[in-house]
Amino acid sequence: MGDLLVLWDVDYTLLSAVGLGNRLYREVFKDMFGRDLAAVAPKAGRTDRAILLDTLALAGVSEPRAHVDDFLAALARRVAALDGSVQAEVRALPGAAAAIAALAAAGIRQSVLTGNIRPLAAVKLSAAGLGEHLDLDIGAYGDVHEVRAELVPVARQAAQAAYGADFGGPSTVLVGDTPLDVEAALATGARAVGVATGSFAAADLVAAGAHAVLPDLTDASLVLAAVTGR
Repeated sequence: MGDLLVLWDVDYTLLSAVGLGNRLYREVFKDMFGRDLAAVAPKAGRTDRAILLDTLALAGVSEPRAHVDDFLAALARRVAALDGSVQAEVRALPGAAAAIAALAAAGIRQSVLTGNIRPLAAVKLSAAGLGEHLDLDIGAYGDVHEVRAELVPVARQAAQAAYGADFGGPSTVLVGDTPLDVEAALATGARAVGVATGSFAAADLVAAGAHAVLPDLTDASLVLAAVTGR
């Protein structure tokens, strides 16, 4: 079927880790600013870099952009210090492991395009038992840019360097649960597969322009068809 690169969103597409990210944000904020964080900015489909900019602004931090890199570095350190108890906060969504395995059996390269920083994405995927078949070295992560679409060329370039194949246009497929996942695909000429497992209905993903929309990942044959367009 030719060379394909599938880039999975992580949260609410492959797994659920309710509260983990916000807890880490609050811990880092208290370490850095000595007070409690009242609210985290909207997160769905957005990158950590964008979320943090808005979160710091909401918290009244002056010149939030000046603090984002330090916050991201501190967040990575917090993730590195997590222990095995994090597994209680993470669960794979139904069908995720089988869907990933089905694509791997079809010879499709797979990684992630996620709003999470890489250490957090890796911890979540490991805790959910979803690390196999995902080449995290060619993924793109939420510290790279505020705009999700800007992550796509990063992953494409890494995949091309790793595998010697051109993943331009619809040879790259983004799978995600938000209109922003779809938007990132369309803005970069990639194929967009929406999965209605998060806070957006299938109709929202259709309206955003997804090439295919699935209710969930429980039918691996449907996932494969949606990804390949066959």
